[in-house]
Amino acid sequence: MDEERCGGSRRTFLKVIGAAVVMLGWDPRPPSHGSAPPAGPIGGGPAPDAYRVPTGVKMPMRRLGRTGVEVSLMGVGGWHLGVPSEADAVRIVHEAMDHGVTFFDNCWDYNGGESERRLATALSTGGRRDRAFVMTKVDGRTAAAASAQLDESLRRLRTDHVDLLQIHEVIRESDPARVFAPGGAIEALVRAREVGKTRFLGFTGHKSPAIHLAMLEEARRHHFRFDTVQMPLNVMDAEYDSFQKRVLPVLLKENIGVLGMKPMGSGVLLESGVVSAVECLRYAFGLPVSVVITGIDSIGVLHQDLASALTYEPMTRSDRQGLLARVASAAKRGEYEQYKTTDRFDSTRAHPQWLDSARMK
Repeated sequence: MDEERCGGSRRTFLKVIGAAVVMLGWDPRPPSHGSAPPAGPIGGGPAPDAYRVPTGVKMPMRRLGRTGVEVSLMGVGGWHLGVPSEADAVRIVHEAMDHGVTFFDNCWDYNGGESERRLATALSTGGRRDRAFVMTKVDGRTAAAASAQLDESLRRLRTDHVDLLQIHEVIRESDPARVFAPGGAIEALVRAREVGKTRFLGFTGHKSPAIHLAMLEEARRHHFRFDTVQMPLNVMDAEYDSFQKRVLPVLLKENIGVLGMKPMGSGVLLESGVVSAVECLRYAFGLPVSVVITGIDSIGVLHQDLASALTYEPMTRSDRQGLLARVASAAKRGEYEQYKTTDRFDSTRAHPQWLDSARMK
């Protein structure tokens, strides 16, 4: 991101980045190892052998806000674990961990619970659960629904706790008040933390920076502070209704862990034909986030993403500005950020019962 795109001024930008260095342990200097992989094809998934994953290279780690925990720069998205065969999903988790990935995203509703079951299978051997930072999410807006969904998730994950529990899809203007109302979901999350079912608490959403800010403000009104916030952060977000411009500086100021997601907009950004997958990853890695969660549905994509993370070097200011300029026309109306401008990615709109019960269908 350039100076004018964060907080409206160079001075604000420098303050935010300075905070990022202190809070997240973010070092803008390039690492001493390796070089960035060649840009992959625009659109489509790479073949399994298209990228060579370097060995003997340490995965970059970043601080998760004020939690005191360090997590891997790259995180594995949970929904996509339900797309390939179970064997390939397990292989994705194992290879990711073998190369230093610690952060694993999931959700109660992903693929009818299959994503959580597959992650549990992958983590069930070799002491992997102890080395993984496992996050899941619940859709329930009431305490009863959120609690029931969490218990189902723990059974599927075959664990007595998750490291991070988040409220999923805060995408409605009514969500903040409902979550914090008497009998609302926040009561279940706080109780889960008190009894050891989770270590940390957060929320996610992809629709609007204004709704994220409203959720943070509602939390302040109730003297509550989230440990993490998850949101889309990518090269096109910088141009349209931007989480990067409006929400990221707030999270950095408050030392809340920043979970970036949709670095390629679930692949839709690549359909623009103006940016490659590797460029999308490199841009997202260059933001002051704790982790970039990326969807991996094949071994080829896994190798592409691992190679990009393990050889990551920050973009120069000139390269960053050139990339932003190249995508600006395609990005200006949110056409490729369909999670903001359409209902295509709104799973709780398609399944409104998830807000009030643990009834999957």
